[in-house]
Amino acid sequence: MALLPGTPRFTAAMVAAQVLTQMGAFTLPALLPGYMARWSLSGTEAGWLIGIFFAAYVPAVPVLLALTDRVPARRIYLLGTGATALAHLGFGLFAEGFWSALAFRALAGIGWAGAYMPGLKAIADPLSGAAQARAVSWHAAGVGIAGALSFAVAGATAALATAEAAFILGGALAACAFLIALLVLPETRPPARPGSARLLDFRPVLANRRAMAWIAGYCVHTLEMAVLRAWAVAFLAAAFAVSAPPAWLPGPTVLFTLAGLLGIAVSLAGNEASLRFGRARIVGIAMLGGAALSAVTGFAAGAAPLLALALVLAWNAAIYLDSSALTAGTVQAADPALRGATMGLHSMAGYAGGFAGPLLCGVVLDLAGGEGALAWGLAFGHVALITLAGFAVLRRLERGA
Repeated sequence: MALLPGTPRFTAAMVAAQVLTQMGAFTLPALLPGYMARWSLSGTEAGWLIGIFFAAYVPAVPVLLALTDRVPARRIYLLGTGATALAHLGFGLFAEGFWSALAFRALAGIGWAGAYMPGLKAIADPLSGAAQARAVSWHAAGVGIAGALSFAVAGATAALATAEAAFILGGALAACAFLIALLVLPETRPPARPGSARLLDFRPVLANRRAMAWIAGYCVHTLEMAVLRAWAVAFLAAAFAVSAPPAWLPGPTVLFTLAGLLGIAVSLAGNEASLRFGRARIVGIAMLGGAALSAVTGFAAGAAPLLALALVLAWNAAIYLDSSALTAGTVQAADPALRGATMGLHSMAGYAGGFAGPLLCGVVLDLAGGEGALAWGLAFGHVALITLAGFAVLRRLERGA
């Protein structure tokens, strides 16, 4: 029942598969305070459990995505969704502490490497121009919605059943994504590449300064997003412990779900704005705004709960503003014959940032005492320096393109 690539039905089916694959991705960040208490984890250990997902993704994605330039993307995608399902099921059934959890989180990262960008490539390859940019944007929206909902779904499942049940549910949903791909993805071989091309030869991609500019921006963007996704629930819980929030305010997992859903709307609007006003302008606004907000958000841990929440929401929106625009920029700047390798490097650079961000945040939090406004201010504030450095690199590469 394979669908014709490039059609709305095919795009919708693939976005649905991506949504189901992503639904378990943020179960651990959503339930992190409970696991830190249960397993007596330090901030650094918690950062490793979040970050290993990205660390495993980084070496896997260039190989798996470059392979989609040589073998049918269907095979890679089935491998990715299958590994994701096994990782979440394994965490829920067998994880008993830091090391076993670390292994299953690493497998989840490898699984996402085989699903995220290969799925996006399957959507983008048959399209071009504005249609391609919008398909990329809708893909990002679907993945973002799933990431946002995963916080609420994990929190609700843990409350109604157990934390382990939340991981098992994530594994079952990833298995459904595997079945969708099995039904709709065709066994289409990609066009032949030059005979001398090597699988992991990224030199032609590195020479594409226009693509590298967007890749640099995406690295910083993913670092910011990973920090907030990993630590926002713990930060809000800490802030609410200092000063009780109003009785009508939902808990941190629901609040960050709402933040993620708001971010999707911002991401879609940001992509449309980049088509109208210029991608570089929108990305610049997002990066500078994100740097400013990361510098102040953590210091609100001891302030009024609504102020802490407002800053988290604003920072989250700034991060999402260029989410679709950066990936669309890389896709459109890539040589079509090297799109798999280009997107592989894009994703590898981004998730390298995604690994470093949560881990650095946990290390700084521990070094600063582990709690209080100063510790959270420094843990989040270091991101501002990284974002500004990334902005400078992006601008320099863009000028040289």
